[in-house]
Amino acid sequence: MPSYERFAAWKRSYELVLALYDATDEFPKNELYGLTSQTRRAGFSVVANIAEGSAKRGGREFARYLDIALGSLTEIEVALRLARDRGYVTNERWAELERLRNHAGVLTWRLYRAIRDGRRDQ
Repeated sequence: MPSYERFAAWKRSYELVLALYDATDEFPKNELYGLTSQTRRAGFSVVANIAEGSAKRGGREFARYLDIALGSLTEIEVALRLARDRGYVTNERWAELERLRNHAGVLTWRLYRAIRDGRRDQ
């Protein structure tokens, strides 16, 4: 198992990415190169930055990658809000995705704080 898979933040974020791909499959075709692509890239950015950061030797560098992942989670929040308000996802689907996004954010923030404080055990 790759080392990044041990982090709860990565696991939950990966669940979020899978759910984002499923949700964006339902977006209108005219959003393929717009909101669909941007939402998927932001989701991929979260898991990729956690994985890449975990491979770095120093905690400061790992924390920097986690900070980028947190920014991407905020980008997803905006994308999901827009998708909901444009009618691309139902309120129920939005709530489910937002719950996943929020939980991934909490776990990533905890990992960020742990790494910043010199612990890698999250």
